[in-house]
Amino acid sequence: MTSLPFPHAEPRLSREDAEARRAEASARIRAATGIDEALISDLVEGFYDKVRADPLLGPVFAERIKDWGPHLARMKQFWSSVALATGIYGGRPMPKHMGLPVDAAHFDRWLALFEETAQQLCTPLAARHFVSRARNIAESLELGVANHNGVLLGVGERYRREG
Repeated sequence: MTSLPFPHAEPRLSREDAEARRAEASARIRAATGIDEALISDLVEGFYDKVRADPLLGPVFAERIKDWGPHLARMKQFWSSVALATGIYGGRPMPKHMGLPVDAAHFDRWLALFEETAQQLCTPLAARHFVSRARNIAESLELGVANHNGVLLGVGERYRREG
């Protein structure tokens, strides 16, 4: 008999069991928040309309994204995975953000536009669900960008680019 690495660890779930658990979790979130793919689509489209028009964020995105269709489709998958635990996004967002010329001001603006859009389009509960996750994402990406640029942030510190 092989012992497990942790005394209380359970054996890995089969793929089918893991997919069933994910589907159950997603259904619970949908029922509790009212979030569905149509709302995610509206949120992503509305948010990126604001991003493209924003004087701080627009140029950063415009320099890198020429065809918005595939980007928006990826972001809808990302937010489905984040908000509904669907698991349909298989990308790695951190490496894509490492080399961007962004800092705390950009992440604050990104979050402000996202929160504004969520509050305009969603019920209060759904908006809170999205925004709490967006805050975690923004914080994680800011820490990653800072670290990529040789800056180790302490608790409560923000990343500010030089120059």
